[in-house]
Amino acid sequence: MATAAEAQRRKLRAALARMRASADDLWLRYLGVGGTADPEEVHAYLEGTGTLAAPERDRLALAANEMLDEAAGRLRVPYERTVRDVDPPRGQVAAFTELLIRTHLAPPEALAPAVDVAAERLGVRAVVYLADYERVHLVPLPSAHGAGRMPLRMEGTVAGRAFRLLETVAGTSGGQPRLWVPIADGVTRIGVLDVMVDDPRELEDPVLRRQCWWLTHFVGHLVASLDARGDGFDAVRRRRPRATEAELIYHMLPPRTAGTDRVLVSGRVEPTYGVGGDAFDYSLSPTSARFGVLDATGHDLSAGLVAATGLAAYRNARRNGLGLFEQAEFVNQTLEEQFGGKIFATGVLGDLDLRSGRLRYLVAGHPNPLLIRRGRLVRQLVAGRRPLLGLELRRGVTIGEELLEPDDIVVVYTDGIPEARRGDELFGLPRLIDILERETAHKVPLPEVVDRVMRAVLRHQEGVLQDDATLFLLHWTRGAQAALEAGPAR
Repeated sequence: MATAAEAQRRKLRAALARMRASADDLWLRYLGVGGTADPEEVHAYLEGTGTLAAPERDRLALAANEMLDEAAGRLRVPYERTVRDVDPPRGQVAAFTELLIRTHLAPPEALAPAVDVAAERLGVRAVVYLADYERVHLVPLPSAHGAGRMPLRMEGTVAGRAFRLLETVAGTSGGQPRLWVPIADGVTRIGVLDVMVDDPRELEDPVLRRQCWWLTHFVGHLVASLDARGDGFDAVRRRRPRATEAELIYHMLPPRTAGTDRVLVSGRVEPTYGVGGDAFDYSLSPTSARFGVLDATGHDLSAGLVAATGLAAYRNARRNGLGLFEQAEFVNQTLEEQFGGKIFATGVLGDLDLRSGRLRYLVAGHPNPLLIRRGRLVRQLVAGRRPLLGLELRRGVTIGEELLEPDDIVVVYTDGIPEARRGDELFGLPRLIDILERETAHKVPLPEVVDRVMRAVLRHQEGVLQDDATLFLLHWTRGAQAALEAGPAR
């Protein structure tokens, strides 16, 4: 009696013959659905002289079936008039339809019940976990399958690994087979989806993994969209009360992470619930990446007002088409007029040409940006200088220029990082550089580099920062984007 592998092999060979396709054609499609075997291994399996693990055989079957569907599509007999397909009761399309219907004109609280129904259409059960603002816990949304669950720590858990490294991770806990699938909106990490199945063999099903991947992408977009309609997600992600100045700043900040096919940016401001005077912003286009980081003096609501005003002035100047020098002057003039030179800010403004790698920058009384290349600090950027923003003094303004190499990372930080103190021991610039070099050399995803630096700073100061701390990274790259794509077969 033929084994399942032998029967599968015969079907694969028959399918290739029917489509007049080669084993190389099949391998290319198999590679696209997450296959990891090389061409020689696939050839040997098809010829009966080698073996493949069951998950790889299933990926070959998936690839062949996709090719058969395409071949059949070309041979279909046309109708005299268009005949519409009936909405399927189950499967990926049905799951997406349920999400659309149940979140239309709905508050954030409608998402979790909608995911319950969508998961049912895929033949699984699921619970949405959102990352808290501090990036310490993953917190479950209340739902049919999430009731009574406690938050999960990001460090030391399978769910945390899926979130931090954007990997789909399979495992069994408490006898329950499950997939932990990262949820992202674009390249911004939002949380994870706990997908529970009945049969452990389903954990290696490439079709299920692909369906869950698309589902979490859709959920990520819905979280970003529904978040603007109410406080439901904020209530889950907020672990304790936030100061007014922090509320002011946090709702002006852009998404922590963003990117195009040429550049990635990621930033973070701490303390999450008490930040007063730090802020950052950026704007990405097909040809440029423009950014600004501000650090207002003080740590109270006045500092928050200065930072918010400076951020608004920077955005206004940038969107009105002003150049780097004029942007800084506009911010300076706005702060001077509003606060009379009594409160001021340091800052860094930059503009990277994504075609040539030419970076133009200006540093206003701020710590010098760092340039990381191939996991090593190359230099501090010291050329562009101007006085503090918000003071009458305007002498000595220069625009700095630096020609970046592909995969260079520009690091902008505020003094709250190196000056974080435990007793008499400062966190220090050497420690910051050491972490940046180590994590970038290991090609850790850019937002995770930011989070690891911030975790180290918070640990050093025992979780209570005495000053605002901001880190902003800009990566001129065409390759690192892949690390932020939570693919179905990773």
